[in-house]
Amino acid sequence: MRHLLFAQDENFWFETLRSLGHIAYGGADFGEVEATAERISPGDYDSWFDEWFATAERISALADEARSQSHVNTARDSYLRASNYYRTAEFFLHGNPEDPRILASYDKAVGAFEKFVELSGSSVERVAVPFGNATLYGYFYPSPLEGEQPVVVMHNGFDGTAEEMHFFGASAAQERGYNVLTFDGPGQPGARQHQGLLFRPDWENVIRPVIDHVCRLPNVDTEAIALLGVSLGGELCLRAAAFEPRIKAVMAVDGVYDFSQLVMRFLKGDRERVRAALRAPQAPEIDQELSEAFESSPTARWVITHGMYVMGGDTPREYAARTMDFNVRDGIAERIDCPVLICEAEDDLFFKGQPQEVFDHLTANDKTLLRLTDAEGAGAHCHVGGQRYAFGKIYDWLSDRMPVSDTSRPAASV
Repeated sequence: MRHLLFAQDENFWFETLRSLGHIAYGGADFGEVEATAERISPGDYDSWFDEWFATAERISALADEARSQSHVNTARDSYLRASNYYRTAEFFLHGNPEDPRILASYDKAVGAFEKFVELSGSSVERVAVPFGNATLYGYFYPSPLEGEQPVVVMHNGFDGTAEEMHFFGASAAQERGYNVLTFDGPGQPGARQHQGLLFRPDWENVIRPVIDHVCRLPNVDTEAIALLGVSLGGELCLRAAAFEPRIKAVMAVDGVYDFSQLVMRFLKGDRERVRAALRAPQAPEIDQELSEAFESSPTARWVITHGMYVMGGDTPREYAARTMDFNVRDGIAERIDCPVLICEAEDDLFFKGQPQEVFDHLTANDKTLLRLTDAEGAGAHCHVGGQRYAFGKIYDWLSDRMPVSDTSRPAASV
């Protein structure tokens, strides 16, 4: 897709497009995004934070004012946009985990979203899932239809939040009659920021307590549980579906076969040679390659700094070694036996070619590869910029396999 802004900075442009895409479900306004982006210096992470944070503060203040005057709709909608802008503000700061702006902006993003929830009546509620000594936080969106309905459990990926899932599938599913539960797992902000939980590859052990929680919620058809994952979540959800039989359909937006390929693109040699070198006591050639990539590629710079923040590792090489465990290789993809939807973006910035790779390894009787293109406005990673179109396709696929009850009627307003 052509860069409308940040012509020489693909990462800044993609994150700008990401916010533009969230317009579809109330997460942004075009003029607010454009005006903010115009004030940002390309490649300058401080400038990025300052301008997005300023926009978020302005919209949050407008929301507070509207709420004080009982203008509930304006307040609710403004809090939702402010939440997304706060999330966007701290996106590139994770190279310094001690930067106080990270938690300040994240907490404001969650706080604004919770105010949106408060003003949304019974259409969304906060949930907390016990997870060992920690807690997985998220949101439950009850179906607007009466009776037991299917549920879509969903989570974000390498760098997104449970709050962002409102735009990345939750609202679209609920408006079609599904129950929805979103959550942040280990490595994702709700578990990383204050609890210090890092990503773990055995995502089935993350999903199990979430599904246990879902099965205790009212009006949920426990025999109709679907799982949706976004970005890296497109690998994690597939891994979970391979080992958790209660998942009856899985949707990878987009499909990821091997997350380590994101780092491998900056290294020389085949996977096994690189894997061995990454885990060796010393590997000066690999260290040099990662250093050169860091200095020359904005994408590598962000992948490494953010990756160390959410996956761990005291050095870029230690982080890169950890990425090797996040895949559906060695027969894992072949274990999935429920219906599978693999989405593919034509111009994917991060995982181009991997959806086809996943699809080729699937042995499930019901598998679908959904290709979305630039010509359709949905060719960017995770189809940001074409979300109404993309989620229409995704949930049409699901409704053919896991429909809501035909006899249900809209519940009476409270």
